[in-house]
Amino acid sequence: MSSGKPKAAKGAGVSHRPALAQDPHAVKEPKENNLEQAIGREVREFRKALGITVADLATATGLSVGMLSKIENGAISPSLTTLQAVARALGVPITDLFKRFEEPRNAVFVKAGEGVQVERRGTRAGHQYNLLGYLEGNTSGVLVEPYVISLTEDSDIFPAFQHQGTELIYMLEGEVLYRHGDETYRMLPGDSLFFDADAPHGPEELITRPIRYLSIISYPQRGSQD
Repeated sequence: MSSGKPKAAKGAGVSHRPALAQDPHAVKEPKENNLEQAIGREVREFRKALGITVADLATATGLSVGMLSKIENGAISPSLTTLQAVARALGVPITDLFKRFEEPRNAVFVKAGEGVQVERRGTRAGHQYNLLGYLEGNTSGVLVEPYVISLTEDSDIFPAFQHQGTELIYMLEGEVLYRHGDETYRMLPGDSLFFDADAPHGPEELITRPIRYLSIISYPQRGSQD
């Protein structure tokens, strides 16, 4: 004989965190300044990611539907015991329910001509690197290094760069024959090339100088670059 409990509640209480589908172009909600609202939004999003209803979550936690509705709407300040029960049922650490509250958002502004000049492998070949900004410990889990690379009459070819991650180059000035692996690309202002950076790559022929292009390198935050 059926107990009458919702079948969807079986998904609650799992030990792994539900995967939230992310659209990189979606409009993101601003950080919450109200703790109750921040907690409520996280509870609702994790619940929906599991595909369960408020009633299902009530069955898994032993809390009432009314209580859970108030939590999701930010109408009450739940106790840590209550939040622990909710987090356990959702299969997430309790700290994840607070992550939207006053979550930091950083930005780096660089005036024209004020990028930091850095030493990289191509520097010895006359390639000038100006780092436009750097955010360490950002919330995306990805490190991004944006450079403006300048090649002049004194610069040499260097088609042997190789490092972790992916890279996007966007031509600003001049003309270059750029190699990636076994392929070469004749690039003019407005052209771009996006590639896996662990294959040998770099300018193979400097056709029209001066040459300037934007290089954006991204790699996992825990990794280190060669």
